[in-house]
Amino acid sequence: MVPMTLETQYGTEKIIIETGRLAKQAGGSVLVTMGETVVLVTTCGGAAPRAGFDFLPLTVEYREKAYAAGKIPGGYFKREARPGEWEILNARLIDRPMRPLFPKSWRKEIQVIATVISFDQKNDPAICAMVGASAATHLSDIPFAGPVAGCRVALVNGEYIVNPTYAQVENAKLSVIVAASEAAVMMVEGEGKEASEQEMVDAIYTAHEAIKPVLVLQEQLRAKLGKAKQAAEPESLDIDLFHKVIDLSVDQLADAAQIKNKAARKAGISAAKKATFEALIAEDAAYADRDKEIGKYLDRVLRDVIRTQVVEDRIRIDGRSPADVRKITCELDVLPRTHGSAVFTRGETQALGVVTLGTRRDEQRIDNLLGDKFVPFILHYNFPPFSVGEARPIRGTSRREIGHGTLAKRGVEGILPAHEDFSYTIRIVSEVLESNGSSSMATVCASSLALMQAGVPVKKPVAGIAMGLIQEGEQYAILSDILGDEDHLGDMDFKVVGTAEGITALQMDIKIKGLPRKVLIQALEQARDGRLHILGEMAKAIEAPRDDLSAHAPRITSIHINPDRIRDIIGPGGKTIRGITEATGCSIDVDDTGKVTIASPDNEAAKRALQIVESLTEEAEVGRIYHGTVRKVVDFGAFVEILPGTDGLVHISELADHRVDRVEDVVAEGDEIDVKCIGVDRNGKIRLSLRAALADAEGAGE
Repeated sequence: MVPMTLETQYGTEKIIIETGRLAKQAGGSVLVTMGETVVLVTTCGGAAPRAGFDFLPLTVEYREKAYAAGKIPGGYFKREARPGEWEILNARLIDRPMRPLFPKSWRKEIQVIATVISFDQKNDPAICAMVGASAATHLSDIPFAGPVAGCRVALVNGEYIVNPTYAQVENAKLSVIVAASEAAVMMVEGEGKEASEQEMVDAIYTAHEAIKPVLVLQEQLRAKLGKAKQAAEPESLDIDLFHKVIDLSVDQLADAAQIKNKAARKAGISAAKKATFEALIAEDAAYADRDKEIGKYLDRVLRDVIRTQVVEDRIRIDGRSPADVRKITCELDVLPRTHGSAVFTRGETQALGVVTLGTRRDEQRIDNLLGDKFVPFILHYNFPPFSVGEARPIRGTSRREIGHGTLAKRGVEGILPAHEDFSYTIRIVSEVLESNGSSSMATVCASSLALMQAGVPVKKPVAGIAMGLIQEGEQYAILSDILGDEDHLGDMDFKVVGTAEGITALQMDIKIKGLPRKVLIQALEQARDGRLHILGEMAKAIEAPRDDLSAHAPRITSIHINPDRIRDIIGPGGKTIRGITEATGCSIDVDDTGKVTIASPDNEAAKRALQIVESLTEEAEVGRIYHGTVRKVVDFGAFVEILPGTDGLVHISELADHRVDRVEDVVAEGDEIDVKCIGVDRNGKIRLSLRAALADAEGAGE
């Protein structure tokens, strides 16, 4: 392959796509560069279809190499291990817009690998990876209805910035990653600081316009160096059999689809399918060997029945109209020993949110290419099999759980108090107990309730809602609070999180080729109406944070000390701070700025620990009288310990109101005397006076 390099402006930086130089044995390979961030992306396909697969076998991997940022991995083995959460999230950003663009009938394995090999800590490698994944696949022989590309847009000081730096994103009112083809926006993922619906729409379409020149580059690469595409076998269709299936099943499936209860509806649909299959076998025994084919036809009939009912009759699976939200119930204080707990139930979706408050030592440490940092807010989302009535092995946290938990975290994080004002580490765990609809949005609602019940001073309540779309020709219906089946059979999955004032997070995946701007605006407005309704239902349970924390939560007290006195708290080998902890049972943390944080669920214990710390670090105060002990006598005066570990000098001239020839005539080592602090110089040396203390005592006596 002849090497080829193309470039175009992409926001504040140029993007360079190169192929034909590296990884030439891959089915498609590109090197994508923005600034000094470089990502190698490859696409490879299997030689033969995977037997028994009834889904697209696509795998996307995104991996960051420590050497890309000039780092050596931590740990004993000093090599990159399993992917971190941020790598899994970036892999999902690549997967979601690409997956709908492969033929539905394709059964050969597809593997996309994006490897970050250089990182300038300015340009986001995820954007390079999204562009590279499409370009490499477009160059390969795998059928692909691309290209697509992705970019980030941030709203900073009223201006939309395409592919902003990390520093710009920190100050942005909203930040979204958008993936799109020439014709349509395919995916949106991002967060906002109570951004308006109009601001979000403008950001999305700003991104779409910015993406188009990058799509042109990919088409140019494809035209020059692309491989001939393999033919995708169309799904076979026996027209006569399909019509028989329609005639036998359509009425039964239509009736079953209107059953409100999920389990009963599932049973009704299964019964209708079984009856159809049995009728076909009764007509011709040969149909017994075509059960998988007949099953596909039945699923197709069911899909068409449900979509037609929604679009034409405005009646959904469970009988609701398009904008209706299912019944909501909220329960607080459901767990007696936790710091905060709540159950949020919406229809047949239920989430238990549990809040735990911790100290600085509980913060999550994250070590990635951006560096080592500590995060004081954690949200974990668990989706056990019983939540959907299944029995299957639990094999660790899935990519789906990581993605849904991160979306919920983005939505909730915007309402948390500043860490300087509420110096707790906050961990929320969402246990999904039932799922028929968006459990990530139920997680947001349960988390908001649990935070307020825990007494965390959140700025405002927050809620989330999942929206759907069904479009048939020119007709369409936007659905609020979608069911699982509506998500599966629909054309859009759009999750919106926000307060009453604006959006804090959103995620959108599109399965159709085009989403008109007016439809997106209508979906956001309908989502806002649904969100306000949910917030109103939540307010019936709790409107604002409780005044006090749980009795089981630690009480945190903070004071600032002179950083030079940190050693007095720590002690040799940590002996002093361990002693305070053992004596009081408190957790004590000290940072380099001199901030001392004391945490304990026992207020009295926290007070004792605070008194000890203050006594160890107390600074001499000019004008104050101290009762001290003479530690050393010298020719020019006496050194008196006025605070633990703190000495000051009483000069010989300050021992009495008359001339003193010998210090020993007035004081001796071990004497306990009252002295007055008369000065502290710039080096911290303390000047004391016995004469002034005696004069003050005489004056008080008069």
